[in-house]
Amino acid sequence: MIEQFGYVAAFLLAGIFFMAVVLFLAKWIRPNRPNVEKLSTYESGEAPVGNANVRFNPRFYVIALLFVLFEIELIFLFPWAVVFKDKELLKASPSWSTYAIVEMLIFVGILSLGLAFAWVKGYLNWEKPAIQSEEFKSPIPEKAYEKIGNR
Repeated sequence: MIEQFGYVAAFLLAGIFFMAVVLFLAKWIRPNRPNVEKLSTYESGEAPVGNANVRFNPRFYVIALLFVLFEIELIFLFPWAVVFKDKELLKASPSWSTYAIVEMLIFVGILSLGLAFAWVKGYLNWEKPAIQSEEFKSPIPEKAYEKIGNR
């Protein structure tokens, strides 16, 4: 019985060793030419404003939570739909289909009320803050960017 833990430990050690080798090779092979442009903060395609560690819009959390909520709803709806189309179950209990429909409509209704609440409260509105960008002097000439863009 203890040997089964040995298999798990061997796989765990092999995985850690493989990751260490890959990370070491990647650091050893890749070029390392940092400059100010490469080291600047990148915020989802928007120009960074201030320190990136401080400014984080909490609405990202609300959108992420709503996304997870409705993904879980789909996870619950799929097996329900698969079982609902089972003809043998319907023959065994004719009232089962009515119960299943009502139950799922109540489930989707509760989630719809939650979405409506979030919508009415304005949690889904996304106002972009006014960007107060600082003047940035890049050491890379503008023609280099144009050359890259024309490729």
